[in-house]
Amino acid sequence: MRRLYPEITPNLQDMLDVGDGHQIYYEESGNREGIPVIFVHGGPGAGCSPSHRQFFDPSLYRIILFDQRGCGRSKPHAGLTDNTTRHLVADMEKIRLVLGIEKWLLFGGSWGSALSLVYAQTHPEIVLGLILRGIFLCRPQEINWFYQDGANKIFPDHWQEFILPIPEKERSNLLTAHYLRITGDDDIARMASAKAWSVWEGRCSTLLPKQSVIDFFSNPHTALSLASIETHYFTNNSFLTPDQILANADKLKDIPGTIIQGRYDLVCPMESAWSLNQVWPGSILEIIPDAGHAAFEKGIINALILATEDFAKRLSQ
Repeated sequence: MRRLYPEITPNLQDMLDVGDGHQIYYEESGNREGIPVIFVHGGPGAGCSPSHRQFFDPSLYRIILFDQRGCGRSKPHAGLTDNTTRHLVADMEKIRLVLGIEKWLLFGGSWGSALSLVYAQTHPEIVLGLILRGIFLCRPQEINWFYQDGANKIFPDHWQEFILPIPEKERSNLLTAHYLRITGDDDIARMASAKAWSVWEGRCSTLLPKQSVIDFFSNPHTALSLASIETHYFTNNSFLTPDQILANADKLKDIPGTIIQGRYDLVCPMESAWSLNQVWPGSILEIIPDAGHAAFEKGIINALILATEDFAKRLSQ
């Protein structure tokens, strides 16, 4: 069973002005001459943490982390103006060019899997491969499952806290109801809704309850950016055309990929990973039998690190 690599400190930390009033935090660690890999975090709006560096052997990889628009250390915090999928893909390209990277490996989970796939479909010629976890394809049925009718039947107790800030007459569309509060002018209602939204995701992310995960999602800084940006994206169909990712799967035909999916992922159920694997011949689907959604469950960690080791061998040949 593989474990995370030891903690490391970055070689470089900087802010990149990407225009539109946004500044993006990015960093580089590991081997400057190693295989370039970019970690694409989830949410949208969750941000990166130092532990995300630990999925990669620092002697083999040039590890790039960045906080997407509006979250983590990027500015402005929870900023929604000019914050779309197209903008995030362009930001990734700007980071690549600033760092002088010709081609890189993409490593993304949850929303990060969606953004990685859209980036790869936009720039297939510069993607060495994809390591993806907890597949999210941004389809209406996935949003409905988690925020309206589906996961609530598995977690009815936690669901009560998710819907608490919303009057009963507005509960037929909880995404819209939360979005209106989170983007409204009432600061108390805004934070109550943001925290309910974020904690719901944290509580559902692991197969067994894990307090450290819940603490991360309940942190006001994280909760506000996560809830603001997620509701902004999901209200706008993640700024994608209907079924865009699966419809453009042919653009992945020359890109190898590993899909890692927890069998009991209730945030992003396995059907999405299965559907992606069916239309992407270059992908391998690994189902982890004793895991949910979170990246830091033991079985998921093991599979992700085995995947980074496998790609290191393949790309060094």
